[in-house]
Amino acid sequence: MKELIDIVAAYERAVNENKKTALATVVLVEGSAYRRAGARMLITEDGQLTGAISGGCLEGDALRKARMVIMQQQPMLVTYDTMDDDDAKLGVGLGCNGIIHILIEPIDNKQINPITLLKAAIASNGYSVLVTLFSIEDRKGPQPGSCLYLGRDQTLRNGLDNLPYKNELLENAKNVLDNQCSTITVYQSYTAFVECVKPLISLVIIGAGNDAIPLTRFAAILGWNTTLIDGRPNYATAERFPSVKKILVTKPVKILGDLEINEWTAFVLMTHNYNYEITFLKQLLPLHPSYIRVLGPKKKLERMLDELEENGTVITERNLETIHGPVGLDIGSETPEEIALSIIAEIKAIFSKRNGKSLKHKMTVIHNI
Repeated sequence: MKELIDIVAAYERAVNENKKTALATVVLVEGSAYRRAGARMLITEDGQLTGAISGGCLEGDALRKARMVIMQQQPMLVTYDTMDDDDAKLGVGLGCNGIIHILIEPIDNKQINPITLLKAAIASNGYSVLVTLFSIEDRKGPQPGSCLYLGRDQTLRNGLDNLPYKNELLENAKNVLDNQCSTITVYQSYTAFVECVKPLISLVIIGAGNDAIPLTRFAAILGWNTTLIDGRPNYATAERFPSVKKILVTKPVKILGDLEINEWTAFVLMTHNYNYEITFLKQLLPLHPSYIRVLGPKKKLERMLDELEENGTVITERNLETIHGPVGLDIGSETPEEIALSIIAEIKAIFSKRNGKSLKHKMTVIHNI
């Protein structure tokens, strides 16, 4: 999602500067590659790049082809075979042992275009779907490109109504939205990359101590939507936390009224104030967030939960599955920066449904598509 946000921002700047642009999208990967399907890069006519479609090996060649696309105003499907020695001689050998198909589309800012669909995906409060259509069989023929955005409350079409199989494609998009899993589907001589776009992670940090500063910085690098909450006005300030989107100075009993909580909201309690945190937990537990972590020893959290139960709060099995302490992955963290890294890594793993183990132990592919 961070990449999409950066691309849209770069596009807006280009429009304001009267620069023409093109969007490169990885639509299909056969074998192994540095980036998977869904990776995108915006290219301006003067060579500015935002986003990435590889580890840096393809960008130069894609830039040259994007300038051609901008000039001709016609989409182009480009294929890089990293198993081919000829590609290595041309300077695009990735050593990934795969085939990468990249669709490059010109952007017309006077109508619904691929960036319009990206904006809708960013604005969505939940999962959404983007459909990109291309033809491997006829590379020189028409390449429909980004043709559909589908969200829970909105649908945007970009040339979809001209396709004879539009109903089947729309039904496929609805299934992907329900199943929350991207697919590659073939329709006649065209291939559709039906991409499930995940919502942006919202990180709520309870506590504005010095150890929260590196945590907010890591979250900002990832583009997460971060809220910081503390009862101390001299701690919770924009000067100390310039990368935080929202800062609340409030008592714990008033916190939830100022928050929008969904399945992609993560809570980290790190106030070092037992009474503040237990009061907040009492309100939070009935809402069953997907991720609640408490900084400090395990016994501290156990004491909190026991005390809440003794005072009438119901602690469900679902609560026990999502609330843990200490917070973070076991990477040997000592400093605030290292602890922040372990927390960020654990949040990413949980919301990606991964276990956080070393990839050398993984027996299957890293990416499904």
